[in-house]
Amino acid sequence: MSLDTVVEDIRDEAHARAENIRDDGESRADEIVSAAEEDADELLEDAEADVEREIDQLREQRLSSAKLEAKQTRLEARRDVLGEVREQVEAELAGIEGGDREELTRALLESSSDEFDEGDDVRVYGRADDDELLESILDDEEFDDYEYAGEYDCLGGVVVESDQSRVRVNNTFDSVLEDVWEDNLREISNRLFEQ
Repeated sequence: MSLDTVVEDIRDEAHARAENIRDDGESRADEIVSAAEEDADELLEDAEADVEREIDQLREQRLSSAKLEAKQTRLEARRDVLGEVREQVEAELAGIEGGDREELTRALLESSSDEFDEGDDVRVYGRADDDELLESILDDEEFDDYEYAGEYDCLGGVVVESDQSRVRVNNTFDSVLEDVWEDNLREISNRLFEQ
């Protein structure tokens, strides 16, 4: 074997080895690229899932916020309507006239009388526009120890007090309305806002 043949064999072997190393390198590079692509795909899927979760969370938060705002707006509107109804009722109570007003005022005064002892000096207060009516009612024998004492800011009715009994009774239209309103507010609301 000649030197040229040996060199040729070494060269062929070196080329074959280099080819094997290149093939192994390319194979390894393909594996690394494939693994990197898989990792990138997983990262992309995770990022997309995170974005979807955030979008869902934001959507839920905004929806909840919108529902809460709508509920508050509805409640404010209901409160306004109830306020308007209350004002209408107060206006109608203040506008009661004639025999109906006298009958109601007398009934409230008589109801208040149960709180006082016979012989007590009793003072009666009422709405300024009702002074003549109250003085007329107090002229009855039934109310001998009662005197009209002046104005009380109310829609009508009476406030009655006595120093001897240390009692003050608020039997105004306002106080009766307040009691009825509070006791029936749920029913009033249900009737106004039937769904």
